[in-house]
Formats: sequence, C-alpha cells, structure tokens
Amino acid sequence: MFLTVEETAEYLDVPEAYVENLIREQKVRTIHDGAQYLINQNQFASYFDQIQKYRDMIEEYLNEPIPKDPDIKDED
Repeated sequence: MFLTVEETAEYLDVPEAYVENLIREQKVRTIHDGAQYLINQNQFASYFDQIQKYRDMIEEYLNEPIPKDPDIKDED
C-alpha cells in the first residue's frame, strides 16, 4: 500500500517536515508520480519493531529493583 507524505507522517506520528527530510536524504524509498511522492508503507515494519524493542527495554530498566547497598549503615 502506498501512502502520501501527509498519510506517512500521520502513520508514523511524526511531522510532515520530517518525512520530507527523509525523502530528501533518500532514507526512504519513494515513487514520484509527477504530482506527489508515494511511499510504500511496508518499509516501516522494522521501524515499529525497533520502537517496540526500545519501549520494552526502557520498561524493563525502569521496573528493575534497586539493589540494597551492603555498605549502608543505619546511624539512627
């Protein structure tokens, strides 16, 4: 399925300027039909996999308990 720049920005939840910058830097594959750029939606599957992997990694880090320090002495 092909998306326009506006649809791609909405799909990725990023600004349109960012998608246009990706096109200019040739970081995404596009087809130009004479009036607009069309972007294949399937090339972003790994993008969402990476985002989910980073979210899981951050969640795991935040849920890790803080170990007790054996050098702490109660001085009350």
